[in-house]
Amino acid sequence: MTQTNETFERQVIQLVAADRAYVPVSSLDGKLKRMRVKLAQDMVVPNGNYVGERVFAKVDDEDRMKARGMKEGIEEFERRHPQYGSELRSLIEEKRAERELHLYFGVNPGCRLTADDYLGVMADLGFTEAQARTLYGPLLETSRAIARKRDEVRSVMLASTLITPEAPKKD
Repeated sequence: MTQTNETFERQVIQLVAADRAYVPVSSLDGKLKRMRVKLAQDMVVPNGNYVGERVFAKVDDEDRMKARGMKEGIEEFERRHPQYGSELRSLIEEKRAERELHLYFGVNPGCRLTADDYLGVMADLGFTEAQARTLYGPLLETSRAIARKRDEVRSVMLASTLITPEAPKKD
């Protein structure tokens, strides 16, 4: 199926608009995750349980079975099987060649995306037009502030494959 230039242009515009919305939302996501943990850790819940007028909080100490993480599993394997453990460690630490396929994108100098470009992406996320218009201004302001600090061409990784050395050919 061939694409017209107009169709392809529209797809790249959608990608740029989606990326510009993603950057501040992703940044806020990280900040909010850290804030939640810090706020919760700084709290002292009276008697482990609180029920207020509008909110509640409860501390629950649970024992759960949890699978070992990769690092912990390797360390235990090395402890149990020292001769194989060091070989496993060297295999893991060995550098591998990897090929990545990236799509680089951006807006040409002197050009801008329109409000409708951004509102379309927000509609695709499930926002009503009114909600999208309310969020549009602050979202774009934050995106532009972050972009000024970065000054970079944006990209999306499309694929990643290991480059394996060719096996010797048999005669």
